[in-house]
Amino acid sequence: MGVFDKAKQQAQQWTGKAKEAAGRATGNEDLENAGKRDQVAGEAKEAGQDIKDRAAGTVDDLKDKFRRDEE
Repeated sequence: MGVFDKAKQQAQQWTGKAKEAAGRATGNEDLENAGKRDQVAGEAKEAGQDIKDRAAGTVDDLKDKFRRDEE
């Protein structure tokens, strides 16, 4: 995962936590729920990127294995 992507996803999660806390403190349920949604969205994007990175690593490992077997 790129550093920029990871920072962007974590920022979305932190912003969500801040919104949730502000909503809870002010009694604004909509803001609190928006914060929760932001957190979940950031976590989901991060998890999806992690899976994508692992899959790419597995493909690279298989390519390396086949190259060694051909030698």
